[in-house]
Amino acid sequence: MLQYITAREAAEKWNISQRRVSILCAENRIPDVAMLGNMWIIPRNAEKPTDARKEKQTKSSTEAHPFLKWAGGKGQLLFEIEKYYPFETGQITKYAEPFVGGGAVLFDILRKYDLKNVYISDINADLINAYCVVKDHVNELIDMLMVMQNEFIPMNTDSRKVYYIAKRKRFNDLKINGDKNINIEKAALIIFLNKTCFNGLFRVNKKGLFNVPMGSYKNPMICDKENLRAVSEKLQNVTIVCGDYRESSDFIDDNTFVYFDPPYRPITGTASFTAYTENLFNDEEQIELAKFVDDMHRKGAKVVISNSDPKNSNTEDNFFDNIYSSHKIKRVEATRMINCNSEARGKIKELLISNF
Repeated sequence: MLQYITAREAAEKWNISQRRVSILCAENRIPDVAMLGNMWIIPRNAEKPTDARKEKQTKSSTEAHPFLKWAGGKGQLLFEIEKYYPFETGQITKYAEPFVGGGAVLFDILRKYDLKNVYISDINADLINAYCVVKDHVNELIDMLMVMQNEFIPMNTDSRKVYYIAKRKRFNDLKINGDKNINIEKAALIIFLNKTCFNGLFRVNKKGLFNVPMGSYKNPMICDKENLRAVSEKLQNVTIVCGDYRESSDFIDDNTFVYFDPPYRPITGTASFTAYTENLFNDEEQIELAKFVDDMHRKGAKVVISNSDPKNSNTEDNFFDNIYSSHKIKRVEATRMINCNSEARGKIKELLISNF
């Protein structure tokens, strides 16, 4: 005769949460479980089921992580953002990230979950081109990057500056005059510039030309072959779109988790770095995004939005509290790294806004 233990006792035995045990029971992952009233009971001799998420994660010897450093990247906030992941119950099977940037949240989710459909987009055509090339032409990309790495690393500082400026000029020429036949070279150049420019910063002027000077790195990793191949593998089932966030509407439904990470609203009048592209994202567009979030909420999607907290500089500024008044707002601590004044770098508050 089988002897049973409670879900709480199983959770303690297997060192997982009681909620996770309940999910495993509901998914029929544990043989011979039963319900006693509204409580799951589990055979005492049952073994802990293998975690399908971890099995998927170990298929590649290298975990995919962002291949570009991106201003406003969410690596430092993953601990807070992952608390919102709604995938445990199995109802949410799709993920959309319409301002993908460096993709810290994207790759965290791709590492941990095997989802039915994933959609990413951005209006930065050079960024999206890089994603597409990593997905479809990773070996050719690696070959180009290895040539640049082998040429650049042995040079002295003066020679590196000449080389860097030549590559920056070539990249800008391709932005203006290029066509799809040179997309691989353009992707290689954006990665090279990203790994060797000042602070890993992607910034363009009003003409859309990349204008960041060279950084001071002794031995930059220009071609991380293992990670690029791991990223390429993870992107195979991802839909990649160059376009406005509104284009994600057709993809988003009540089975979708959406993370919006738009260009941040400047905290002060002088903190106006929004030039990831030549198009700016002003307050009117922040308001339009909030309306779009409301539309996606009505579709039944689970939504999280991040942005700067204007109360860092003005405690009376309720801009986001007002436009997201129907949603939940959480203030979390982050570190600001990109600022021309080193004394202005440090701990600040950012916003995580959710509809659940």
